[in-house]
Amino acid sequence: MSSCQPLAEKGHQVEAIMRERVRDGFAPSAPVVRSWTRCIEDYGLDPDVCVAPPVMTSAELALRREQSADLVDCAKLEMATLYQQLGDPELAVVMTDADGVILHLASSPEFAGEVEDWGLCAGAIWNERAAGTNGMGTCLAEGKSIAVRQHEHFYRRYTTLTCAAAPVFDERGTIAGVLDVTSRSPLLQQHSLVLVGMSRQMIENRLLDARHTQAYRIQFHSRPEFVGTLHAGKLTVDEDGTILGANRSALVQLGFVTLDEIAGQSVTEIFNASLNEIVARSTRSSFYPVAIYRTHGSSRFFVVAQEPRDRAARDAISPPPVAASFDDTAPDQPATPAPARRPARITRPTGASRVEFGDAQIASQFDLGARVIDRGISVLVHGETGSGKEVFANALHAASERNSGPFVAVNCASLPEHLIESELFGYRAGAFTGAQREGRRGKILQADGGTLFLDEIGDMPLALQARLLRVLEEREVTPLGSETVVKVDFQLVSASHRDLAELVESGQFREDLYYRLNGVMLELPPLRARKDKLALIRHLLEKENTPALRISADVRQILLDSDWPGNIRQLRNVLRTAVALCDGDELTTAHLPAWLVHREKNLHRQPAASTASVPQETDDADDAEGEASIAAPLNAILLAEREALLALLDKHRWNVSQVAIALGITRNTLYRKMRRVHIKT
Repeated sequence: MSSCQPLAEKGHQVEAIMRERVRDGFAPSAPVVRSWTRCIEDYGLDPDVCVAPPVMTSAELALRREQSADLVDCAKLEMATLYQQLGDPELAVVMTDADGVILHLASSPEFAGEVEDWGLCAGAIWNERAAGTNGMGTCLAEGKSIAVRQHEHFYRRYTTLTCAAAPVFDERGTIAGVLDVTSRSPLLQQHSLVLVGMSRQMIENRLLDARHTQAYRIQFHSRPEFVGTLHAGKLTVDEDGTILGANRSALVQLGFVTLDEIAGQSVTEIFNASLNEIVARSTRSSFYPVAIYRTHGSSRFFVVAQEPRDRAARDAISPPPVAASFDDTAPDQPATPAPARRPARITRPTGASRVEFGDAQIASQFDLGARVIDRGISVLVHGETGSGKEVFANALHAASERNSGPFVAVNCASLPEHLIESELFGYRAGAFTGAQREGRRGKILQADGGTLFLDEIGDMPLALQARLLRVLEEREVTPLGSETVVKVDFQLVSASHRDLAELVESGQFREDLYYRLNGVMLELPPLRARKDKLALIRHLLEKENTPALRISADVRQILLDSDWPGNIRQLRNVLRTAVALCDGDELTTAHLPAWLVHREKNLHRQPAASTASVPQETDDADDAEGEASIAAPLNAILLAEREALLALLDKHRWNVSQVAIALGITRNTLYRKMRRVHIKT
């Protein structure tokens, strides 16, 4: 398409695109319409003629990355965390520079390979001129956060993708790049925009610190508990008290629009204290926020000032900003420190509610959940049956701001289908035959002000999923047999051992409900993969009121080496039984189930492989032959037979008679087979 086409004709093309896309059910946003107009009128692009975005050479990309090295360094960790939070293998978290050049991606290898042919790869240029309307390019053009859904893309080639993008501003207030999430989701996910915005703020704060390592740092907020959080305003100041940089929260709180309005001013022009005074007061208060006022104003803030990081490291002083409040005093009077709350931060559960004892994966997943639990973002916990999903959810509740409210757990798999609706939503008196005379409040209403935990959500009937989705969207409950709508406020945590994405693909789970539940997905490792098993075992023994009970070396080895198919639930039951059987002060193998001892002892025999011929099976072989075969090394076929027999023995809890019946052979034949493959009873 020629860029010299009459403007009237180009305007008709924009209208034609709008009519087509609206007809398909997508009402484009105003920024998208402006972008389409630019694509046609300014760039001369044709939506039906898509050319892949140009990709820089390796040398050109290396130069770009070098020019934005601090941005990439500040972004990588946050991008990896964001990718893990979103929990979707078919998405990419992307960072571009200010020209739309992709500098770094976080994605699954499969998805990255699929979209690389479209130009979604490192070094590709995704500004509007090169790629039409898209999350990254349109975010740069508009200078603000934006979502571009499938058919809102200018080129038809990209209409299977949905993007959520936010600009990353540097310390001068100019756009340094764009943080973007591109996925195949057909839905505009509000939680994606929220998480992208949070990650963008963290990158900006990191970038401000990275570029001003020699500067003093002042954090402030009108509420002391927000000092040290993402909501805090942040200023970097040189040793003369001149303001060098500010994050956007600082500008908003102080009433400025751009950094130019504040950069170069002295701290005393902003606050009624000099830099030295603020630093001294912060030090005296042990870096609790101190009260301060706007110069020539009555607005009060709580601040913490710290020396430059380089100097702090040199002097071995690195006090973290923690919160305290100060008495309300007039602007011209000194503030007197008084105790107050510390700022919001992750609180690790202790005692019975602990969920990790040194396992890095559990710790990182808990930290991830604790970061979003108070922001109204739904949490989905995935893990094998018995891996501790409910305990984990309860610990998240204990670490949240709703910890004084109820924690209500519902196991969707254990309730009869005809009772799930009444259990969740409740019912009025006389709603159905057998109903309680006074009616009943459902689990959702019981969770008001606290946390609702829906375990095994993958087993919820499809018909009920629609009602649950409506409750989650509207935060209203209508009990069975009632016309009264009741408002409800709760934090939702759900869990499943099943892959909900696969259930969505097979039509067994609603896609819209899946996206509503999956604000952030947390993955619990099975017990066999945990690195803190010994500490966990001791914790479970403490819960049985036996903290002083010793564990023999044999028992310790068996407990640590078992693959525990039933996970923590199975381990807890084994320990409870062992404690009940133990009359002394030490657990021995005599207190463990026979199947567990047999299994682990046999697994730890290391039969050597051999290329010798396989012995022929004969039911009438004598015991001497069987005993002789124990010393013979095993080849691959006999090793496989050994594993199959061990699995059957496990299944029948080492009841040899039942295994023999299952195999259709005599017990003596089974014993000979076991001896031949080095299985001892």
